[in-house]
Amino acid sequence: MTTHTDPTTTQQGDGAWDPPTAVSDTAVQEPVAPPAAPGSGEPEQPFARRLWRGRPEDPRWARPAFLGLLLVTTVLYLYNLSASGYANSFYSAAVQAGSQSWKAFFFGSLDAGNAITVDKPPASLWPMELSVRIFGLNSWAILVPEVLMGVGTVAVVHASVRRRFSPAAGLIAGTVLALTPVAALMFRFNNPDAMLALLMAVACHLVVRAVEDGRTKWLVWAGVAIGFAFLAKTLQAFLILPPLAIVYAVCAPVNLKKRLGQLALATLALVVSGGWWVAIVELWPASSRPYIGGSQNNSFLELTFGYNGLGRLNGEETGSVGGGGGGGGTGQWGETGWDRMFNSEIGGQISWLLPAALILLAAGLVATRKLKRTSVTRGSFLVWGGSLLITMVVFSYMAGIFHQYYTVALAPYMAAVIGMGAAALWERRTQMWASLTLAAAVVASAAWGYVLLNRTPDYLPWLKWLVLVGGLAAALGLIFVARLGRQLALAAVGLGIVASLAGPTAYTLSTLREGHTGSIVTAGPAGASMMGGPGGGRGGGPGDGGFPGGLPGGQNQQNQQGQQNGNGNANGFPGGGTGGFPGGGGRMGGAGGMGGLLNGAGVTSEAKKLLEADADQYTWAAAAIGAQNAASYQLATGEAVMAIGGFNGTDPSPTLAEFQQYVADGKIHYFVSGGSGRGMGGSDSGTSAKITSWVEANFKKVTVGSATFYDLTQKASG
Repeated sequence: MTTHTDPTTTQQGDGAWDPPTAVSDTAVQEPVAPPAAPGSGEPEQPFARRLWRGRPEDPRWARPAFLGLLLVTTVLYLYNLSASGYANSFYSAAVQAGSQSWKAFFFGSLDAGNAITVDKPPASLWPMELSVRIFGLNSWAILVPEVLMGVGTVAVVHASVRRRFSPAAGLIAGTVLALTPVAALMFRFNNPDAMLALLMAVACHLVVRAVEDGRTKWLVWAGVAIGFAFLAKTLQAFLILPPLAIVYAVCAPVNLKKRLGQLALATLALVVSGGWWVAIVELWPASSRPYIGGSQNNSFLELTFGYNGLGRLNGEETGSVGGGGGGGGTGQWGETGWDRMFNSEIGGQISWLLPAALILLAAGLVATRKLKRTSVTRGSFLVWGGSLLITMVVFSYMAGIFHQYYTVALAPYMAAVIGMGAAALWERRTQMWASLTLAAAVVASAAWGYVLLNRTPDYLPWLKWLVLVGGLAAALGLIFVARLGRQLALAAVGLGIVASLAGPTAYTLSTLREGHTGSIVTAGPAGASMMGGPGGGRGGGPGDGGFPGGLPGGQNQQNQQGQQNGNGNANGFPGGGTGGFPGGGGRMGGAGGMGGLLNGAGVTSEAKKLLEADADQYTWAAAAIGAQNAASYQLATGEAVMAIGGFNGTDPSPTLAEFQQYVADGKIHYFVSGGSGRGMGGSDSGTSAKITSWVEANFKKVTVGSATFYDLTQKASG
């Protein structure tokens, strides 16, 4: 190996970065300085010094700045982490189960008794479960792995952009990602989206590497990354496959026959890495494994292509709560249409720099239009930009279940495009069209930041004016940047970056200050994301239910009140009635209401003591309707609790006959009253409703404070 220079950077004597006038498209070799040959007289540098110094051709500030970015991101994401308690108790209960049972670990069961799984594959649970096995069940053991995934995603995006463009470009991309509000939310939360975002970023980086030198191994590893992403969140991992495959098929520096063969090998790697678990589950006898949560016929394939697949696009998720409006309509999951990522529901989560990203993507493609077919620079824009566009389009028009936090998938793509586009235009800043486009991107960011900040007029009302005025001033300087001296030019750039990032940074800091619990969470201050649908509830902030339609009992406010009043339980949930939203008394709309669908139930010390008594004599200490209800009791007691009907209470598991057999065999001690007894559809004929009616008619009622249980070992008198 020989030393090389990065074609997009030069180092002057003082270590300052001074980009060349055009993007070079020469292939870049591995960005690691070669070790000194034995006996050459040149001693090899210590590892610590090489880690700090980076590549020989890097400016002096490059590696310290990168390490500083990772350190600051880590500190920010760890700040106030325990305020979220167990975050989403649905997944935390599965983590607890997997830390107690290797069978639950493999299948992703909600309980150590292996009654039913979560409604996703288990890959995203595995890091958390291993952490809990080592450090015990607590908030940090569950959430720190998510933080590390966030830091890893920042590192991957930085590395990919820096490799082809410049250290400054990589630093911009990493900073944009770290300060995106929805990223700060989901890289501190225990949903599958953190792992998905990391693996999608890795896949994009590997495809760019493959376009760079045509090596099969990079493409195969990209297939492996997407395969494991499938095991985190099923078909969402496949959204970016079309642009990745097309870009490699067109741009790779090898002949067409070899390109097609490499794509076939990558597809095989994807199938193997994502399909091995699916094959085992499908071939495993259903009678000796947990029921596949979210499915209606105990099939993971049905779950993948139904509830978690096409149902998300057309809104026909069997066993769910219905879809949204198609073609610009408004439904339970908000308004769909081309502007969905910018509306009042989603805008404050992700869209701060989306207008700038789209401008810079178009400019980057124009700037590279005359480069050869195998241009890695253009290929980078196509890989990251194509992933951004296709994900935006699908999110904008999907009529099924859609939550604001899904948009974290856009954050790595958006950040990479901004870093690459800014670098490409800066290198051409002597050309008027480039400087004007840079100015337009800053103006778009400032103007849109003003609009987003104006949607919450009581939140830092002065900030929107600083963003707007600062952005306009920076844009004016960028227009004439070629005529300015070095210091004034850098001042204009710095002002533009600060103005563009001020809004999302403020929202990110607000996100870090609050705890987030429940199934639907949003970033930013209260009122930053007004969810559509009847009632107009915000969907996850203080004072709202976190559910379309504005159900009572907001997750952030409830969590804070529970802590302030001292009535929170071991789960981090405030005290309240059983089976309902925290503090909600356990029922909504009469018996069998929606309690526990989105947030966990309050568990008093008396209820905890009741369930723990003789729990080791039973497979399940209790059974409850709906996964969130069951999760709350399981996390509070540390004992397995059966979730009847899965997440929505609508899965046909267990059947009434199966439940009756469990009771006859002495495997379940208590039945928790309340919860979504009729399931989300409100039908009295569903499995959950039948079980509830049978229990209430045949077993002794036990009241502990405001909570009601049925002792399944004692028949009702009379």
